[in-house]
Amino acid sequence: MHRFKLTGMVLLGALLALVALVLWRTATLRSPPTADLAQVAMADAPAVDNAGAARHLAEAVRIRTVSHQDPAENDTAQWERLHAWLTQTYPAAHAAMTRDVVAGHTLVYTWPGSDPSRRPIVLMAHHDVVPVTPGTESDWQQPPFDGVIADGAVWGRGAVDDKGSLVTIFEALEALASAGFSPAASVIVVSGHDEEAGGSGAAAAAKLLAARGVQAEFVLDEGLAVVADFAFLGRPVALVGVAEKGYGTLRVTANAAGGHSSAPPPDTGVETLARAVLAISDDPFPMRFDGPAADMVRALAPEAGFAVRLAAANPWLFGPLLVRKFSATPPGAAMLHTTIAPTMLRGSPKENVLPQDATAWINYRIAPGTTSAEVLERATAATRGLDVELAWESPPYDPPPVSSTDAQAWKWIAGAAARGGEFPVAPGLVTATTDSRHMTGITRDIYRFQPIVASVRDFEMVHGTNERLTLENLARLTSFYAQLVATAAR
Repeated sequence: MHRFKLTGMVLLGALLALVALVLWRTATLRSPPTADLAQVAMADAPAVDNAGAARHLAEAVRIRTVSHQDPAENDTAQWERLHAWLTQTYPAAHAAMTRDVVAGHTLVYTWPGSDPSRRPIVLMAHHDVVPVTPGTESDWQQPPFDGVIADGAVWGRGAVDDKGSLVTIFEALEALASAGFSPAASVIVVSGHDEEAGGSGAAAAAKLLAARGVQAEFVLDEGLAVVADFAFLGRPVALVGVAEKGYGTLRVTANAAGGHSSAPPPDTGVETLARAVLAISDDPFPMRFDGPAADMVRALAPEAGFAVRLAAANPWLFGPLLVRKFSATPPGAAMLHTTIAPTMLRGSPKENVLPQDATAWINYRIAPGTTSAEVLERATAATRGLDVELAWESPPYDPPPVSSTDAQAWKWIAGAAARGGEFPVAPGLVTATTDSRHMTGITRDIYRFQPIVASVRDFEMVHGTNERLTLENLARLTSFYAQLVATAAR
C-alpha cells in the first residue's frame, strides 16, 4: 500500500510539474511583432492624389493585357499601349528612372541611389491579367474591362490582381519624384508581362539584375493582405508572406491495347489510370504544425484567447489540436502540407472506343521543407504495381527559402503594414505562386503583401467575378508604397 501511495504522489508531482510548465510557457509567450514595430522609425511620405490614382487605375483596367495560356492568343498591342500609357501618365517618375524591356514586354525600372554601398530595394507588380470566363460577363455589376468608378471602388479585371499595385507603386514614385525625393538606395521596379502564364518575363528580369550584380535588400511582390475577418483574433490582421509554395504538375499515363468497347479486357487503360490517381490522392502528405503557418499563430497568439495562447505556446502537446483546427477548411489545410489536386483527364476521343492510353494531370503545390523529388518519389511508391508512367508536365520548381522576420527589411515592411499600430502583423505562407519566386538569386529576403483590407470571401473576386479595388484600399496602397520607399531608400 505504501508503494502505491508513493507511486501516486510521484505521478501527481509529475502532473503538477507538467501543468506548471505548460502554464509558464503560455505566460511567457513572446509578444507579436507589432509590439516591436512601434519602435520602427518610418519616414513621412508625400501625399498622393488618390482621386487621380483612381482615375489612372480605371484607365489601366481598360487596357486589355489579357494573358492567355497560349501566347499566340495574346493581343500584344495592348502591352505596348500600357507601356506608353505609363510613360505618359507618370512623367516625373520616368524622368528619374531608366527603363529596360526584357522577354518582349516585361519592364525593369531603376531609380539610381546616391550611395553605391546601399543595397537596392525591389518592388514587383505584374501587368497582365487573367481572362474573364466566357459567359459570365453579365454576372459582373460593372463591365469587366470598362474601368468604372462606382460605389466607392474601381471595377474591372486586374483592379486588384495586379494593376492596383502597379498603378499605386507609380503613384507613390511620381509623388516622391515630384517632391524632390532623392533615394540613397536604388529603387528597382519589375513588372512582369506574363505572371498569369508562367512568369518568363520575371525570370528574364531576374537574369538581367543578376548579370548587373544586384544584391537587393529585399523584394516585395503581391501575395497576402490584411484579412478583415481573421479567425484566430476576430479582427483584421496584416499577413505578410515570408514564403510561398513550389509548383509542379505530374502527368500520369496508363498505356493499353485499345480496341472496341463492345469487348473490353479485364483492365482497361481508364480503369488503371483511375486506380493510379486514387492511389496517389489517397496517400496525402502529412499535415504538420510548423514553418510559416506555425510562426503566424505564435506571432498572433498573445493577442488571442487563452486557449489559442495555451496551444500555440505548447505545440509539443497540442500540435494535433492545432492541425485539426487549421485543417477544418481547405485554405487552412493547404498551409500545413503539400497539396495534391488531380485537375485534368484525357482518354478516348469517342464513347465506344477503348483508348490506347489514358492520361491524368495532378497539380502539386509543394510546401516549404518538401522538394519536387520527394513528390515524385511518393507518387511512384503509391502507384507501384500499376502499369502507369509518371513524368513532370514541365520542370517543377521547389519552394523558395523562407524569408527573415528579424531583418531590417521585415521591420520596414511590417511597420508600413501595421499603419501605426492599427493592425497586428504576422508572417504567413502564400499557397499560390508569384513572380517573386524568380528573384531568389538576387536577395535573401522576399516578401509578399498588399495592404488591402478585405474579408476571406471578398478575395474570391480575384480571378473571379466583380473584381474591384475600393477607394479606401487604393489610398492604403499609395500611402504604403510611398512610406515604404521613403523609409527603405532614404
